[in-house]
Amino acid sequence: MLAAKRSHRIVLAALAAAILYLPGLGRPPLWEPDEGRYGEIAREMVDSGDYVTPRDNFEVYLEKPPLVYWAEAAAVKVLGPDELAVRLPAALFSIGEVAIVAVLAESIGGVTAGIYAAIALALSPLFFGFARFATLDPALAFFLTAAMGAFYAAAQGESFDTAGRRMWMLVSAGMLAFGTLSKGPVAILLGGAIALIWLAIEGRLRTVARMPLLGCVAVFSVIAIPWFVQAEARNPGFLRFFFIHEHLQRYTNLQEHGWGPWFFIPVTIAGAWPWIVFSPVGLAGMWRNRDDAAQRSAARFIAVWFVVIFIFFSIPRSKLGTYILPAFPPLAIAAGCGMAQLAASGGLLWRRIIARTAMLSGFIAVVGAAVIMIVVYPKQPELARDGILIALALAAGAAVMYAIGRRGVAHAPYAIGAMAMAMVAAAGVSSRARMDAAPMVSYRELARAAAPYLKTGCELASYRHLVQAIPFYTHVRELRVEYRGELAEFVPSDTSAEIPSEAKLRERWNNAACMVLIANRVDLPGLTGSLQPAPKIIGCEGKKFALYKGDAPAPPEAADCLNRAPSGS
Repeated sequence: MLAAKRSHRIVLAALAAAILYLPGLGRPPLWEPDEGRYGEIAREMVDSGDYVTPRDNFEVYLEKPPLVYWAEAAAVKVLGPDELAVRLPAALFSIGEVAIVAVLAESIGGVTAGIYAAIALALSPLFFGFARFATLDPALAFFLTAAMGAFYAAAQGESFDTAGRRMWMLVSAGMLAFGTLSKGPVAILLGGAIALIWLAIEGRLRTVARMPLLGCVAVFSVIAIPWFVQAEARNPGFLRFFFIHEHLQRYTNLQEHGWGPWFFIPVTIAGAWPWIVFSPVGLAGMWRNRDDAAQRSAARFIAVWFVVIFIFFSIPRSKLGTYILPAFPPLAIAAGCGMAQLAASGGLLWRRIIARTAMLSGFIAVVGAAVIMIVVYPKQPELARDGILIALALAAGAAVMYAIGRRGVAHAPYAIGAMAMAMVAAAGVSSRARMDAAPMVSYRELARAAAPYLKTGCELASYRHLVQAIPFYTHVRELRVEYRGELAEFVPSDTSAEIPSEAKLRERWNNAACMVLIANRVDLPGLTGSLQPAPKIIGCEGKKFALYKGDAPAPPEAADCLNRAPSGS
C-alpha cells in the first residue's frame, strides 16, 4: 500500500512538471546559437538516415555525442521538424528529473520533504528556463541524477553483496553510460568522483572491492562504446579530437565564455531562488541529528554531490550558466528536507526564516523592477513590461508568504504554496517574455522571408557569421563568408561551404543567377556598395537583413526594413 502511494506521488510530481513545461513549448522560435544548431543536426539525421555522424549545416559536427540528437530526431520523425520536436526531449528529461528528486528526497527526509523538493527543483528559475530550451545539459543532469539515486540506493548498508544492491549499481552504470552519450566523459568523471569521495568520507572505500565492477564496466561498455567505435571508423581521428581537443583542451585552455571562479555563485543563488535559502537548513538539520546515522550520512552525500559538481565546473575559465544544472538536484533535496524540518519543528526559527526570505524576495523584486524601468524600458518596452510583471508576481508572493508565515508552522504549506504559485505566475510571464525577446536572438521570420526565393534554386550565404537556425527553417545549406567557427574544428573540414574572402563573395555574387545573403545591418553600406548588381532587401529581423540577387521582386513589407529600429544583434 505504501509503495502504491509513493508511485502515485511520483506520477503526480511528473504530471505537475509536465503541466509547467509542456504548454506552449513550440511557440517561440529557435534561439541562437544552440537551439538552431541542435535542431538542425536532428533534422539532418532524419533526412539523411545517418545517425552515427552528426552534421550541422550539412557538415560533420563531432563536438558532442549523439544521444540528445537522437532524442530530438525521434521527435522530429514523429512530430515533424518544428520547435516543439526540438525542445521536447529537454522538457521530458526535466520532468523525469523532478520525479527522481521527489523519490530521493522522500527516501531521505519523508513524504513532505519529497513534495517540497519536487517543488523546489521544478520551480527553480534556471531549471525551469532550460527545461523549455533545446540544449544538452538537461539530459546530462537527468542521467547523472538517476545514476546518483541508483548508487545511493545500492550503498544503503555495509556492502554491495545483495542482489538488489548489485542491481542498483548496474542501473547506476547504465545511467552514467547514457550521460556519457549525452555530453561526454564528464558524466562518468562526476559520477565516479561523487561516489568515491562520499565512500571515503564514510570510511567505506574498502567496499568498492565488493561492487559488481565487472558487471558495471560491461553495462557501461555495451551502452556507450558502440557509437564511439562507429564514429571513429567513419571519421578517422574522431576519438583524439573528441577526447583531447573537445574535452581535455577545452576544459584546461578554452577562453570563450571566460569567467572567474566566482561565476556560479550568483548563477546558483539566483537560479535556485528562493528555495536555496532552505538548503543549508536541511543539511544542518540532518547533520545535527545525532540519533540517526542515516540522516548524517545522507547530509554528507548531498553535500558531496553538490560540491563536486560546483567545483568541477568552476575550475575552467570557460563557463555557461547551464553547466551548473546537474548541481540543482542535491540543492532541491536539501531544500525539501529543510522546509519539511521547519514545518515539523515549529518555533521562532520558522517565522524568522520565512520572514527574512519573504522580505529579501520582495526587495529583490522591487529593485529588479526599478532596474528594468531604467535600463530596459527605453529600448524594449514590451520586454520591460514582462519583466515588471514577473517582479510584481514575486513581490506579491513574498508578501503573502510573509503574512501567512507569521501565523505559525501550522500554515507552513500555505506559505510555501503562496511562493510556489507566485513562481508559477512568473514562469508563465517568462514564457511570453521569451516571445517578446525573440527578435534579439531568433531569426525564424528572416528565414521565412528568404524561403520563397530559396525554393527557386537560389544559393544561401551568411556574411561573417552563421545563423544556426536558417538551415533548419529553410532546409538549405548556408555558405559561410569569411567565417569558420566550430564547423571548422574537426579536420578535414568541408571547404565547399566556405567563401573565404569578400573578393570571392563579389565574384560568386556576380556569377550566381540567384543568391540570398544574410548580413548584419552594420555591414549593409559596404555590401550594397561593393556587390554588383546592388542587392535587394527582401526581409529583416533584429539587426540582420536578407539581401537578394535575382529577378523576383522584393516583398512590399521589406521596404520598411531600413526604417525599423534594430532590436538585437
